[in-house]
Amino acid sequence: MPTQVSAPAEAQIRELIDGWVKAVRARDLNAITANYAKDVMVFDAVPPLRYRGTDAYRKNWEECFDMMQGPIGFEIRELSITAGDELAFSHSVNRLSGTQKNGKNMEMWFRATVCFRKNGGKWLVTHEHASVPFYPDDTMKAATDLKP
Repeated sequence: MPTQVSAPAEAQIRELIDGWVKAVRARDLNAITANYAKDVMVFDAVPPLRYRGTDAYRKNWEECFDMMQGPIGFEIRELSITAGDELAFSHSVNRLSGTQKNGKNMEMWFRATVCFRKNGGKWLVTHEHASVPFYPDDTMKAATDLKP
């Protein structure tokens, strides 16, 4: 059966993602988590294996911002959105960058898949998965040097 795609829903999801990017750059924790379901499950690129709920996800961003000085760079490329009337998902390649408090520059490209559910007329993130590939040699090192 073909998937029904809703152009208005896709536009709403795109607007939500654009707002999230602006919130990360502004270090606005309330705006970052505003569109996340209270019981969201997040598999992030950093430990631990998972975050359950918006409080844990917010703490993750607090720790990230505490490591950084100055502006935060954040961009999303190759964004693809599939949206129906009540469920949607997106995938993209994202970049987080800035200067750590120790003076080192940090730049990391990572992959992201985000699942959305419409609840009470509002789109909420119910699941997010961010990851980096790894080199399957003896080092098992994360491949944070890759660029699109």
